[in-house]
Amino acid sequence: MTQESKNEDKVVYFGVININENQKTIGAVDVWRSVITKELFCEEKRLGVLDIVEFIGMPRIEEGKKWAVAVSRKIKGRDRWKLVKLVNQGKFRFSDPQDKNVTVEVREYKIVDPEWWSFLVEKNINRNLEITREENAK
Repeated sequence: MTQESKNEDKVVYFGVININENQKTIGAVDVWRSVITKELFCEEKRLGVLDIVEFIGMPRIEEGKKWAVAVSRKIKGRDRWKLVKLVNQGKFRFSDPQDKNVTVEVREYKIVDPEWWSFLVEKNINRNLEITREENAK
């Protein structure tokens, strides 16, 4: 084995977050991790949705952002949540699962908004997360 092949980074499956609403699974976030850099890569899976997701393959996340799940307080069912690349602070724009543009305020990687809340992927890997109540997320 050469020195070059020893140092070659690999991305391996790291875990999953099962997204539940009223104790019923409505989707999941699959998480992979770089063996060397420990960088996370995520993909959302919605139960019953066969469309291609926004982030395909192993998308990189920009420096200063973290993978998070944005959850609507008003929408119910599988369109209630969205995998996002969340900023640390300030205004954050994303398209909800129904392709409507949403702008929210973010503080310390957490959405602070009357219609949306969020949780970080990195703190909830390998958990079944009941999104009916916010206090279930870390």
